[in-house]
Amino acid sequence: MDGSVCEGHPGAILAVDAGLITPVLLAGGSGTRLWPVSRARFPKQFVKLVGEESLFQSAARRFKAAGFADPVVVTGEDFRFIVTDQLQACQIAAQAVLIEPVAKNTALAAVGAALALEGEALMLLVPSDQLIADPAAFRAAVETGAVAARQGRIVTFGIKATHAETGYGWLQTGEETHPGVAALTRFVEKPGMAEAEALLADPGYLWNAGVFLMRADTLIAAAGRHAPGVLAAAEAAMAGAVADLGFVRLAAGPWAAADTVSIDHAIMEKAANLSVVRFAGQWTDLGSWASVWAEAGPDATGTVVQGRATAVDCADTLLRSDAEGVEIIGIGLRGVVAVATRDAVLVADMGSAQSVKLAVQVLREKGAAQATAFARDHRPWGWYETIGAGERFQVKRIHVLPGAALSLQSHLHRAEHWIVVQGTAWVTVGDEVRLISENQSIYVPLGAKHRLENPGRMPMVLIEVQTGSYLGEDDIIRYEDRYART
Repeated sequence: MDGSVCEGHPGAILAVDAGLITPVLLAGGSGTRLWPVSRARFPKQFVKLVGEESLFQSAARRFKAAGFADPVVVTGEDFRFIVTDQLQACQIAAQAVLIEPVAKNTALAAVGAALALEGEALMLLVPSDQLIADPAAFRAAVETGAVAARQGRIVTFGIKATHAETGYGWLQTGEETHPGVAALTRFVEKPGMAEAEALLADPGYLWNAGVFLMRADTLIAAAGRHAPGVLAAAEAAMAGAVADLGFVRLAAGPWAAADTVSIDHAIMEKAANLSVVRFAGQWTDLGSWASVWAEAGPDATGTVVQGRATAVDCADTLLRSDAEGVEIIGIGLRGVVAVATRDAVLVADMGSAQSVKLAVQVLREKGAAQATAFARDHRPWGWYETIGAGERFQVKRIHVLPGAALSLQSHLHRAEHWIVVQGTAWVTVGDEVRLISENQSIYVPLGAKHRLENPGRMPMVLIEVQTGSYLGEDDIIRYEDRYART
């Protein structure tokens, strides 16, 4: 956390320059519409869907410019190290990373961030899963709305509609209140096709981008009027917040007891001081595989291939494979989405791409792990993936980042055999500490305290063979952990 602690309101933790706009990146969502690439354990904002950066990284970089402060990020416990790793990769430092004890939609996250900033600080509330082709143009739109926001207006951003979209909410605009800024007269819920066509024909209606610009005290006051329960919960959670490894961990009790509600429903649809800035640039929330196909740049036949994919005589089709060693080949396909990961494959009609979340619900009801978890599981120290399993055994590949370490731990039901295949590892087993190099191995008996560290400057990779009566990830007793996991 780079900001300093403020005096005043018990929730305020940052001393910010009120002359700058502070982006507040909301990165706690767990979208399912881009399954199997996006899942609850690693949602779409952290995935490289179009281009070489994740949507979260693109959102952070979008506001790395004059007039904008370093971002504040609101995310969940499972994503905190993904956030810091991805920010570090694009050389951006967050003022603070606020950790939600549990996901509660956007109202509580937004008000919590406002309390952290407080006063006349200008905050830009930004979902971190959107794609904007021209960041400079969007920053210019934000600057257009800044005058109204500094005067106590809540400014949102409406996207000039290009088609009758039923997957977005819409905004109705009124008279101009400031240069380039109009009054917002009505929110429109996601419409049916007939209504969407009527809205498209009226230039007074825009898509709702879900981005809001306002002073922190303006949002706090609006929450007090329209969502006092949300405000009270956010104040209590912020008052009980603790610093943890550079994160700000919000108090769990009051946060968990609060209503789960979006900022639109809790506050914005009730507030009378809303304005809207029109943005005519290219924008999408990448809410379906059809939108990924459109933004990825189809070739002359309308075909997009990503990763380990090959198309033969295909048209209007998206083929994608994210799995090492898994090639996906489409032959003679028309209007199809086919996406492969290591543990799941999606094949769908392009026109049914909005229904993917229904398939995920079916998987949950079946108890399929693929509904929420990946074969590759991300951890603060790196990642692991299961490469084989059977009765009483499991084989994993473990990838440990330079300088990282697993916790000092033991297991009640399994023993482990470690074989280093890349790099060097410091291994603790009981009272013994050894340096294990490539092609060497060590045995960890059931019940023994053990730890694995990577002392090198390159990733370390090992193969772990587990044997025992129970091999679940919850069979861990932690004694020490540099990442403060319990």
